[in-house]
Amino acid sequence: MLEHLHTCADMRASADMAAMPPAPIQRLSRLAPLDEIYAHIDALAKPVTPHELPIGQAVGLVLGRDATAPASVPPCAIALRDGFAIASDRVVDAGPYAPVLLEPAPAWVESGDPLPAGADAVLPPEDVASSNGVAEVLAAASPGDNVLPAGMDASALAPLRRAGERLRPTDVAALRAAGIDRVWTRAPRIRIVRTHPQADDAKDFVGVLIADAVRREGGQGSSVWAPSGPDLERELAHDACDAVVAIGGTGMGKGDASVHTLARLGRVDIHGMGIRPGERAALGIVESRPVLLLPGRLDAALAAWLLIGRHLQARLAGGAATEAAVPVILCRKITSTIGLAEMIPVGACEGGVEPLASGYFPLQSLARAAGWIFVSPESEGFPPGATVELRPFP
Repeated sequence: MLEHLHTCADMRASADMAAMPPAPIQRLSRLAPLDEIYAHIDALAKPVTPHELPIGQAVGLVLGRDATAPASVPPCAIALRDGFAIASDRVVDAGPYAPVLLEPAPAWVESGDPLPAGADAVLPPEDVASSNGVAEVLAAASPGDNVLPAGMDASALAPLRRAGERLRPTDVAALRAAGIDRVWTRAPRIRIVRTHPQADDAKDFVGVLIADAVRREGGQGSSVWAPSGPDLERELAHDACDAVVAIGGTGMGKGDASVHTLARLGRVDIHGMGIRPGERAALGIVESRPVLLLPGRLDAALAAWLLIGRHLQARLAGGAATEAAVPVILCRKITSTIGLAEMIPVGACEGGVEPLASGYFPLQSLARAAGWIFVSPESEGFPPGATVELRPFP
């Protein structure tokens, strides 16, 4: 099976390879179930060492340690609005027709001010008429009205965000407001090895996509080009990274040798995965570093990354792969094969979404897709009218 959509120029560039003695064919003996693949990843990929960063540089990264405020915020009860600070038990029966007189008049506070001793509520200005040191209170108050209690924003005893969670811009703003200047994060260093015959971003669009996806998930994705055997061996054994993701060369073509190269340098645990597309992906290890081999075809590489690669990166970061799935109604049925985990691109239609492709994704299906649907290995698909989860493409 061809792993690349070659142009004529690509085929001419590989013409010399055709004259070489044929390498052993990289055959599949079985398709490993998704649960087995995840178990292998969990055994191979240990969380990387966390590093401390200024919080402004941590957006999108996964926390390596809990983020906890250095002290309770606020340190004491404060006013949530401008008004008069009062003791609520003194104005229980106050009303416009039965005002309660207070002497001396209650203290005026502004939003964010600490409450004076004895006060437990703040009344708005229109509820208190004050003159010559005497106040007429025209409304009752309950304890805590318009008051933020001590420690309500953040407690020094409870984390605001926990290790394994990815920081959103909103999280960073909240942590800053709680007095947190630095956080510990895990950003796995993933080396993207591109085996396309030509080092050209316009032609090797798969490598560009995967490297960008790594960075979007909070990793450090460095991309290199290694089309030949010695180059590929060097990159698979690269020690300045936490994992290697190589793209291409997992098929049965004359020039496909990524799996044999991985076996020679380290160990192949899985070649052949129960996912569609992306069946020819492989997983192994060189020394202590996990190595994931993705097919070179765009749709197969994308599916293998979303179903397998993201799980690998999440385990290295000490978290779990999550995405903002949105429930939608399926307008046309999806049929799937028991035993295979399948990714189905879907497009928007009147009343919900409809499948655009299965098995192989034409480029037009990817370009038109509103997202994708996951079909578990235990499922035969979904009937029309089913509620399914729409997941985003990178």
